[in-house]
Amino acid sequence: MTISAPTQPEGTASTVGVVDVRTGSPHRARPNLGTAVLYIVLTIIGVAMIFPFLWMLATSFKHPQDIYTLSLIPTQATLDNYVTALTKFPFARWFGNSVLVACLTTLSVAFFDSLTGYVLAKLEFPFKTVIFVAILCTLMVPTEMLIIPWYIMSVDYQWTDSYWGIIFPGVMSAFGVFLMRQFMQTVPNELLDAGRIDGLGEFGLYWRIALPLVRPALAALCVLTFLGNWNAFLWPLIVIQDPLMRTLPVGLSQFSYGEAGSRWELIMTGASIATVPVLVVFAIFQRQIIRGVALTGLKG
Repeated sequence: MTISAPTQPEGTASTVGVVDVRTGSPHRARPNLGTAVLYIVLTIIGVAMIFPFLWMLATSFKHPQDIYTLSLIPTQATLDNYVTALTKFPFARWFGNSVLVACLTTLSVAFFDSLTGYVLAKLEFPFKTVIFVAILCTLMVPTEMLIIPWYIMSVDYQWTDSYWGIIFPGVMSAFGVFLMRQFMQTVPNELLDAGRIDGLGEFGLYWRIALPLVRPALAALCVLTFLGNWNAFLWPLIVIQDPLMRTLPVGLSQFSYGEAGSRWELIMTGASIATVPVLVVFAIFQRQIIRGVALTGLKG
């Protein structure tokens, strides 16, 4: 049983049409035709975007004779492709290299970029604005232009075929400095002044007061940095010659053109191994990514 909601004064927008007497909650208006069409279109686009990933994942569980079938569901699923990839090829080593490089780079960026952002946001010193603008200008320099200087430096200091040789170009990020500065500016100066009265030094103010208050931005920066370094290809390809020192994207590219040949089930297995951890990280931290990046434009 339903009753009409009380009549509102003329000129006042009505948000409730009818009220359910049993529950007391208003009936929601049914979506109009335009909303239904929008959901249908978005669903079609979503299916089109996720289909290649589902095809890749399904192919990794198929036998060689079934990889050209149109079904996404393998007739006889098998784990032999994963066993072959992990035992006959150094996928486990490549996976470990990628994890190590991505984690170390993420920790470095999180610390140095947040510390630099705090300095640029809360400390006063000559040419502070000039330094910040210079850091932002580095975002306009294509990575390809830096490859030769990086490689010459790596050769001179014997960093080739080493983890440090892969990591050192990314120990700091201009985007990370910008992101953390924007958020550090929102930390109340009164809290920092109270910390100074209690005897905290500048690093203590950064570590114990400012950093916990910008946790959403720090989480977003860490996730974006991890994903970027996990998928990095060009620089690791150039600086690493030892097959066992390859990261997973480089190893997968060499694997698909060399050892695997035209064995698409093994290529799709390797691609699945490389992709699934990225999806897991994004699924867990997607809220922090969206919140941190969306709020960046609101910070003065």
